[in-house]
Amino acid sequence: MIDLRSDTCSQPTDAMRQAMATAPVGDDVYSDDPTVKRLEREVAEFLGKEDAVYMVTGTMTNQVAIRAYTEPGDAVLFDQNAHVYILEGGAPAAFSGVLPRLLPGVRGVFTPGDIEAALGVPHRFFPSTIAAPVKLLCVENTHNIGGGKVWPMEQLKAVCETARRRGLALHLDGARLWHASVATGIPESTYAALFDSVSICFSKAMGAPVGSILAGPRDFISRARRFKQQIGGGFRQAGIIAAGALYALHNNRERLAEDHYHAKLLAEGIAVLPGISLDVQSVETNIVRFSVTSLPATDFADRLYERGLHVLPSGSDGIRAIPYLNITEADVRKAVSIIESVASEHADKAGTYGTQGVVQSTKNSAGY
Repeated sequence: MIDLRSDTCSQPTDAMRQAMATAPVGDDVYSDDPTVKRLEREVAEFLGKEDAVYMVTGTMTNQVAIRAYTEPGDAVLFDQNAHVYILEGGAPAAFSGVLPRLLPGVRGVFTPGDIEAALGVPHRFFPSTIAAPVKLLCVENTHNIGGGKVWPMEQLKAVCETARRRGLALHLDGARLWHASVATGIPESTYAALFDSVSICFSKAMGAPVGSILAGPRDFISRARRFKQQIGGGFRQAGIIAAGALYALHNNRERLAEDHYHAKLLAEGIAVLPGISLDVQSVETNIVRFSVTSLPATDFADRLYERGLHVLPSGSDGIRAIPYLNITEADVRKAVSIIESVASEHADKAGTYGTQGVVQSTKNSAGY
């Protein structure tokens, strides 16, 4: 089975497993696991932040960040298709009690004007106590539902400057920030410098089995540790898994360009097929999102699975496929062949189930 559902399906290499097996450990709840402490220290330095805290998932780091910035009843600005809003189990409402205010991003990218429109213009005739106070702006780079879209740096700077001028804290969901850096040549620390806090993930692009980190100012991270514990995220001998993340940090960043090449290869191979709608230029990193118009996406995914290819159906007509660490060029070429076989069998139905192409797929899709 060629599994392209997500880069979370990657398997640790033998060298990573060896690093995990031999890692020195302690009890992280008591702050004496040396491998966790080393990981937190190195990532904080790598991102140019004062401190960092290791957690189980990117969902946890994002949601702990939101909780640390807000109190119940506050409002937070999210892109309308943000992972933190759509794909984290309703946690902003359940865990932090915040009101989501949605921005009309295009593939996850919005404008300073969108922020200004959401915040409005204060006036003495409108009591400030009526509306929920907006405390935080969350940005996602690269953007998952946006098909791995990388934020243009100048637009990102403008958005962050507007948010700061309006008094908002800034959090970056950088689960795939590694890919943005590889695609643009801009260091992760340069992106991170625009934000108060950053969440990065080691179990997606980087191939580690577990873990994400939240980095930011020392006082903020101290407050975040409280909510990590409150949500049930206290580790014990976590150095075993932190060692996998450390290995990934030291060894797996530069190879990410290979995933981009494989994603483009996949996109170019299937964009010409009947019943497939895909803009190859939209594939900027390792995520390939396309629409199928000959079958419902769920049926199309089932047909692929029967022939040895596992992908993720997204919405009514969307499919997501992601190459990653363990996927070879031969796997990608075989995946193209499998997709071609299913698409060709149903070519006479092309256009029946969807006609909006990648735009519809990225606007209405879900998927991790």
